[in-house]
Amino acid sequence: MRLARTMTALAAAGALTLLSAPAKAVDLTVTHWGVLMYGVPFAVAWDQGYFSEEGIEVDGFITSQGGGTTLRNALASEVPYGETALAAVVAAAQEGLELTIVHAGVRSVGDVLWVTRLDADDVNTIEDLEGRAVGYTSPRSVSQSLLFMSMDAAGIATDGYDPRALGGIGSGLTALNEGAVDAATILEPIWTQMQEQYKPVFSSGDLLPPMTQTVGVVRSDYLAENPDIIRGIIEARRRGVEFIYNDPRAAGEILARVYEMDEAVAIAAVENVAAIEYWSRGDFEIEAMNNMLDGLRLVDAIDDGPFDWSGLIDESFLPDELRSDR
Repeated sequence: MRLARTMTALAAAGALTLLSAPAKAVDLTVTHWGVLMYGVPFAVAWDQGYFSEEGIEVDGFITSQGGGTTLRNALASEVPYGETALAAVVAAAQEGLELTIVHAGVRSVGDVLWVTRLDADDVNTIEDLEGRAVGYTSPRSVSQSLLFMSMDAAGIATDGYDPRALGGIGSGLTALNEGAVDAATILEPIWTQMQEQYKPVFSSGDLLPPMTQTVGVVRSDYLAENPDIIRGIIEARRRGVEFIYNDPRAAGEILARVYEMDEAVAIAAVENVAAIEYWSRGDFEIEAMNNMLDGLRLVDAIDDGPFDWSGLIDESFLPDELRSDR
């Protein structure tokens, strides 16, 4: 069915003659594809044939556990583009890699929660975690920075609790179950899938301002030679975001098919994060990007000092209505 939609769209739009698209189907890189919520706009765009309509045949998606690994995967792929963690892009830029950020990705941290055991009657709010052991994933990670910022927002000093690096989400929940910590990190859609087993303590999105988690980035030399391909990817993703916000239930059904997950869980998770406008349509929110960098500096994930976005961001591949100079 997808092939039929693809051929119809290409014939109608004449996209192969308009774009210098790759001659064969390619893979795109998206952080935590198939597991977390970052990739939902790509799943929708793929399912609905939006990439094909832009003259780009997408065969599948390359992914990893995030950070620098996802960025390296993106830069080594046939189309050296990916939606990756902002932290990894900034760190790479500070090391001198020639990269260009072409669109914003996820603009909220509302999918990141801390939970406790159902029988933890004395832990119900973030304030109850003062003096207790609280888990995050790994040193210099986004989860560590969000924990530190959330605790500070709640008025709990750095020495007022015991933060512990626990590894992945599964390892953290195991530590929580065994009583090694009093709260651990969980993200959507895992939270929706497991919410009957744990009690929410706080969401970082309820305590912190908008923060850009991911961005679309491309190797600068490829961008200069293939602008229409990148423009097409951005437009297909934007249409995926619009689809989600217009019909989150249908987007959840698509997510269930593409990610091969339970449909009820997928629908609920999409509806949960769509309600907080989790995905950017591509336009940049510099304050939200700076907010993320502030948190990353707390955990020494990036160099200190102000960061100059002017040499890294290129808005010219966005639709006119999404540019800051509109």
